[in-house]
Amino acid sequence: MKPAPLICSLLAGVFSLSVNAAIELTDPYARATPPRAPNSAAFMIISNTGSEAVSLIRAESPAAGTVELHNHVMDEGMMKMRQVDSIEVPSHGKATLEPGGLHIMLFDLSAPLKDGERLPLTLHFSNGTEVTQSIPITRAMVESKMKHGHDSH
Repeated sequence: MKPAPLICSLLAGVFSLSVNAAIELTDPYARATPPRAPNSAAFMIISNTGSEAVSLIRAESPAAGTVELHNHVMDEGMMKMRQVDSIEVPSHGKATLEPGGLHIMLFDLSAPLKDGERLPLTLHFSNGTEVTQSIPITRAMVESKMKHGHDSH
C-alpha cells in the first residue's frame, strides 16, 4: 500500500503537464501608456487544444495593483467596459482578447508601460493551469487597430 501515494503523485504530475500543454497564448501584448496613465490593458489569443473547455478566471501582474477581466458591451446606445467573472476558452477552440472586446485590464500601474519593454503576466484557468509569460509592451498594434475604420489625421 505504500507505493500508491507515489504512483498517484507521478500520475498527477503527468496530468498536470498534459493540462498545461493544452493552453497556448498567441500574439500577447500590453498597451504602452503615456507617462502618468494609471491603467492599461493586455490582449492575446488564448488557444485550448484540450478536449474540455476551460475558463480564464484570474490574471495578475506585479506591475499592476489590480488586474481584472473585462469586456465591452453596448448599454443604452453607448459602448461601456464591464468586468466579467471569467472568459471561456472552448475545447479545441480559442478566445480572442482584443481592443473593443474581451481584454485584461491593468489598474494602478506602478510605472508607465513603455513601448519595447516587457510585462510579466500570469493567467489562471479553471482547471488549475497557470501560464506565466513576459509579454511585449507596444503601441504599434494598438495604433493599427485604432486606425481601422477611422480617417487618418
